Amino acid sequence: MERSKDKATLSAIKIASQAGIKTVWDRYEAQQPQCGFGETGLCCRTCMQGPCRIDPFGEGPTEGVCGANADVMVARWVSRAVAAGTASHGGHAKHMAHTLLLSAEGKAPDYPIKDEAKLKAVAARVGVSGGSTRELARNLALKALEEFSEKTTPLAWAATTVTKGRVDTFLKLGVVPTGIDSVVADALHRTTYGVDADPVNILLGAVKCALADYAGCHLATDMADVLFGTPSPAVTRANLGVMKQNAVNIAVHGHNPLLSDMVAQVAGDKDLNDRARAAGAADGLNVIGVCCTGNEVMMRHKIPLATSSVSQETVILTGALDAMVVDYQCIMPSLANIAECFHTQLITTMPIAKIPKAKHIEFHEANAKESARQIILAAIDAFKKRDRKKVNIPDVSTSAMAGFSTEAIVGALSLVNKEDPLKPLIDNIVAGNIYGVCLFAGCNSVKVSQDANYVAMVKELAKKNVLILATGCASGAFARHGFLSPEATEKYAGPGLKAVLTAVGTAAGLGGPLPLVLHMGSCVDNTRAADVAVAVANKLGVDLDKLPVVASAPEAVTEKAVAIGTWAVAAGLPTHLGVVPPVLGSKVVTQVLTSATKDLFGGYFIVETDPVKASEALVAAMAERRRGLGLNA
Repeated sequence: MERSKDKATLSAIKIASQAGIKTVWDRYEAQQPQCGFGETGLCCRTCMQGPCRIDPFGEGPTEGVCGANADVMVARWVSRAVAAGTASHGGHAKHMAHTLLLSAEGKAPDYPIKDEAKLKAVAARVGVSGGSTRELARNLALKALEEFSEKTTPLAWAATTVTKGRVDTFLKLGVVPTGIDSVVADALHRTTYGVDADPVNILLGAVKCALADYAGCHLATDMADVLFGTPSPAVTRANLGVMKQNAVNIAVHGHNPLLSDMVAQVAGDKDLNDRARAAGAADGLNVIGVCCTGNEVMMRHKIPLATSSVSQETVILTGALDAMVVDYQCIMPSLANIAECFHTQLITTMPIAKIPKAKHIEFHEANAKESARQIILAAIDAFKKRDRKKVNIPDVSTSAMAGFSTEAIVGALSLVNKEDPLKPLIDNIVAGNIYGVCLFAGCNSVKVSQDANYVAMVKELAKKNVLILATGCASGAFARHGFLSPEATEKYAGPGLKAVLTAVGTAAGLGGPLPLVLHMGSCVDNTRAADVAVAVANKLGVDLDKLPVVASAPEAVTEKAVAIGTWAVAAGLPTHLGVVPPVLGSKVVTQVLTSATKDLFGGYFIVETDPVKASEALVAAMAERRRGLGLNA
């Protein structure tokens, strides 16, 4: 299998191979063949009487030591994966809420409120009031922190951001979460040794936990917009070619914008750039993004996006990276080993995410700019040790337009119809110019040729007039291959979609169409797409499960992706997975996730590894929804 569809990534992999440096692809090959029991979900390590495994062919054990059968084992895995994903997004969201509180109390002077309008809008939505901006921010932060504790009322960031129909469905099925941390604990409790042995009940608990993940994601996005500003379209570049030969190159990697945004701000300091030039970097400082925190600074500061999660090692392999600055989530421990082969300084910043052999510069909100300054000075020191003979920056980059927040999309539509911004979108869906909407999310996986599924699917869907939204490493894939550009619209969009994107782009003053793929942010920002869908559903007076809206994670990897996919299904969306999850060992779990959930929530999983067939399945799902609305399918 070709390791990647990206020329720059392949160039870096070649460098590693020639130097005898192992990358994620090499480590994957060394794992072959992977455990067949684990691939089907039939391996249990919940207690120390195991690990237990069940033979999927019925020739060996049919239950674990405790008596748990295949259905229980697989259901437990799903639930625990959702819990871990929810804890990750919840931890991110809690960090943002604490920082907003510090800002409001004057204890984090480097984090002023950047978007008062968003502050007021979010506060009004969740029922928070206050006099001054600081008082309102403090009350909102306290309300946000309440979401993590045990309450008797539904999570505000879930109940106030979905349709009434969804709330009624969640209440009916008993899956309404009342505390983000408590529902994670509940999922872990019920799947521990000797508790819940009903696979369907376990899966309903997983849905409840996933809805808490949705709330955490939405909360994190709202807090980020308040503190750093709500994104609007910005043009930058993507791929490894954004690195500069004669600059101190600093990569920010991870997920939390609290650190990366500050590095982006401080990197504009004249004194620091003068220091970089004095060290021999004629072009001063050059900050680049990796993974989701790269998406955050790309859409707010036009910071170029170098690469995504699975190919994070390639930035170091260019020999031109002076510092890799990480916060948390999706950070490979291997970065330390690869950095040792070069001059690159790996810098960890969070107390929960340390890596042996990395330099640790603790990040503190109270003096954030000083923390960022120390990081940049460490990068300048590392630049002085750069071996010019090892520098090999691929001359590959593309233009990318990022930052289509919900507000930005509605704002662009308002230029077409000021009185009723959603009307142009709805009218074009009715007319079939926009056949439906697909949200691409998720990661890159070594089990798939990197970006192959994304590239194939976007071409298939675009020519059938499907409006494409993207977040996280999905948007990174599209950025590297030029799909976040008007040129891609001209080349790949079907006639109806092209006409719509051109009309809106022209009205917005772009002199041509919007990009083929609308970049909506990092992985926590999936809720932005949900907000657009909810607004359309409310406008039409229908529930989410009636809209021709689907989701796809063609190269899913993390437990966070399991959580996101689960709440997308609960929201009523047909959701595609391009990598087979470890559930096939249980007929019950497989049937529930791909069929029974359709009856319960309207949404369901479509597991298809072939990108063309996956596109056809998603279009078929949209056709079914269109017929249900009385539209031409």
